Amino acid sequence: MTHPVDELKTLGRLQQAYINGQWVTLSSTRSHNIVNPSDESLIGELTLGNADDADTAIQAAAAAFPAWSQTSVDERLAILDGVIALFEARAEQLAQILSTEMGAPINYARTAHVPLALAHLQVARDNLASYEFTEMRGTTAIAREPIGVAGLITPWNWPLYQITAKVGPAIATGCTVVLKPSELSPLSALAFADILHDAGVPAGVFNLLNGDGPEVGSALSSHPLVDMVSITGSTRAGILVAQAAAPTVKRVAQELGGKSPNIILPDADLQAAIGPGVLACMRNNGQSCSAPTRMLVPREQLAEAEQLAIEAVNTIVIGRSDNETATHGPLANRAQFERVQLMIEKGLSEDAKCITGGVGRPDGFEAGFFVRPTIFSDVTNDMAIARDEIFGPVLCMLPYDTVDEAIAMANDTVYGLAAHVQSKNLNEARRVARLLRSGQVHINYPAWDAHAPFGGYKQSGSGREFGLEGFEEYLETKAIVGFDEA
Repeated sequence: MTHPVDELKTLGRLQQAYINGQWVTLSSTRSHNIVNPSDESLIGELTLGNADDADTAIQAAAAAFPAWSQTSVDERLAILDGVIALFEARAEQLAQILSTEMGAPINYARTAHVPLALAHLQVARDNLASYEFTEMRGTTAIAREPIGVAGLITPWNWPLYQITAKVGPAIATGCTVVLKPSELSPLSALAFADILHDAGVPAGVFNLLNGDGPEVGSALSSHPLVDMVSITGSTRAGILVAQAAAPTVKRVAQELGGKSPNIILPDADLQAAIGPGVLACMRNNGQSCSAPTRMLVPREQLAEAEQLAIEAVNTIVIGRSDNETATHGPLANRAQFERVQLMIEKGLSEDAKCITGGVGRPDGFEAGFFVRPTIFSDVTNDMAIARDEIFGPVLCMLPYDTVDEAIAMANDTVYGLAAHVQSKNLNEARRVARLLRSGQVHINYPAWDAHAPFGGYKQSGSGREFGLEGFEEYLETKAIVGFDEA
């Protein structure tokens, strides 16, 4: 059976962009090697577009906007229904591609990466079906209209999930799109473009161009025909996008870095709080901007919490991404592997107490970007491992003496993307949640909610994704005064 990645190579997708309803071969000679993170073998060479290619894609999106923005809700619903049906039909193909390109264990790709990405499309569809695009306020009509051409820049860690979180609401609201996926994990985006094409998305409404940030990302951010940019990535990348966008005064939505706290309140059931907290931190191998990487534990309970944390790490099964029994695979790329190794070394040099894991690959792995799940205890909030985003399976356990101290420690960060609170007392958990400077707070490890808006305070970004708020990011507000007779 042919692997879906081989099909993409056979079709020439790695050397193509999807512009104005067709696949076009790029003339650029710049390329990027796509590497299988499980064994460091070469998957293929991805051709990188340039600023001229970006202009072509943007022009196509701008030309398609007048007609697409005037389509009816029913027309856009029909398109989204077709996209969703094809997405479901190709779920296994998408899971295989994701697993190969960024190292997610195949069963995690099937049970998390693909279904959660699908959920974003379904939420966009449902919001479109129920949204009131015009409402009356006295005699004034408040109209909400598509903002225009949306430049979408997505990351490598949840590649398809972040694409659907942006593309779904953008086309649902009537915007046209130019997507730049990460060049580090671009294959699922190519397969997704095929889905949109086969679903009958009109030419120019969706365009995809692979490239790097300095060339294509900068072109999208600065182009006068792009009306908004939505980026998910590092805080550094978000700052560069905002700076490039400033001269054209376009809207910029940013979902950036995080260093999320997990406060274990004194009354919490440690058995219910510690193990799930460790695994939440290391979900997707810690490559999640919202991962709860700082666990704040009452000082008198720290020793018991350490033992429970070690037990949780011992349940992790590390293996190649194609291993059906693995819970955790390699990190997604070499640069991230090297950064995580450096940060583990930094924790050791800061005299944090390493209770499990450490530098190097796990036993039995001589190649691939595999990392030992690592927990540091007796961490203080001034250590680099407590302040800097590591983006790997590394947890810091920080002891505290009072709840007020824990809240202050949780908020003592430049980030504010997500936070967790664990307590048997729901009222106390709610009180603490309201005091945390964070765009999302999770109480007692709730189920993921695709309708919950997601975004950050402080250097974790601006704007929101997911749910109704993510839908409205792609809308402008127009007041038509005197619309109705007094």
